[in-house]
Amino acid sequence: MTDAALIAGVAFRPGTSDAEIEAAAAKAARDRRRKVLFWRWAILIVMLGGWEISARFGVIDEFFFSRPSAIWDRLVEWTLEGTSEGPLWLHLWVTMEEALTGFATGSVAGIVIGIALGRNQFLSDIFSVYIKLINSVPRVVLAPIFIMIFGLGLASKVALAFVMVFFVVFSNAFQGVREADRNLMANAQILGAKGWQLTRSVVIPSAMSWIFASLHVSFGFAIIGAIVGEFVGSRHGIGLLINIAKGTFDSAGMYAAIVVIMIVALAAEYVMTLVENRLATWRPAPRGPGPRPGVRAAAA
Repeated sequence: MTDAALIAGVAFRPGTSDAEIEAAAAKAARDRRRKVLFWRWAILIVMLGGWEISARFGVIDEFFFSRPSAIWDRLVEWTLEGTSEGPLWLHLWVTMEEALTGFATGSVAGIVIGIALGRNQFLSDIFSVYIKLINSVPRVVLAPIFIMIFGLGLASKVALAFVMVFFVVFSNAFQGVREADRNLMANAQILGAKGWQLTRSVVIPSAMSWIFASLHVSFGFAIIGAIVGEFVGSRHGIGLLINIAKGTFDSAGMYAAIVVIMIVALAAEYVMTLVENRLATWRPAPRGPGPRPGVRAAAA
């Protein structure tokens, strides 16, 4: 273009002031956010509306799929009157306590061991076969074993959530350390960094993108671990509510419990994103939302 400059998809004539360019860019960003919100809500309304209409007119069997209005009524009932097994908030707190405890312990262990083995080739060669062996076991089959060992209480659900989280975080921390910038490490060593100082100042920051990517995914695995444990045996929890609804053929109750878990998971994702943005201020902003590269989720 000879008589205009193209900035962020908008053409500006020569002589346009910086203030005008910034105002146009801000307006474009606002318009994009409005479009994104519009289409998000439009898709949700169409999906829920289609579901409701299909159920009411018999296109889909309400016995199996329920309908959004019935699910909403069940959520309101649980919130105001509680469930047959106690207050909804008690079940939600129990599940979140199990998931958060397993997530915290599994994440810390995965990060520490992943960094340690990533930095030590000798230990990595020794323990890699055992890690692969344990990782090959589907985690959900461990639920009955943990129930037998730890009982129906908190410990068995935390143990299952722990193993669901650990291998996801470990794999990403290990790979992130292995893929640290060699030139940057060499420059740091030239300046005198070595051992723990090199790991703390260069290797760990280089692996943070991998680690944060795994944390976003692994919290969902922690919830899965807690709920699967509650399926097998528990006194309280969202998994127990789903199990009871399944036994009484209450499809609205099953979907209502799933909605509760979805809301909690979205809230946790939002909080984790805020923490990530605060801790990783050095990282360039992503070009747009989407799946994070580098996550190697272990088979559940």
